[in-house]
Amino acid sequence: MEKEIKLYTWAFCPYCNHAKKLLDGKGLKYTDIEIYDDENTRRRLEEQTGQRTVPFIFIGETFIGGFSELKAIDSSGKLDELLR
Repeated sequence: MEKEIKLYTWAFCPYCNHAKKLLDGKGLKYTDIEIYDDENTRRRLEEQTGQRTVPFIFIGETFIGGFSELKAIDSSGKLDELLR
């Protein structure tokens, strides 16, 4: 069973769109949570992760970072491993 993937994004963020495109290209399902107008969630995610930019990407309960980190994990072949 694959772990759930959650993306906290802004609609017009190019890095958010790149992350979704990468996941779509691998045929992976994910939950996209738009937080542009949700300051409380943005603040909570910043405090929880130490990251200040979108997207915030979680696999299961694990915060993996943003698009750059997702791309690096995928390029290294470890994305499939993280999903198990």
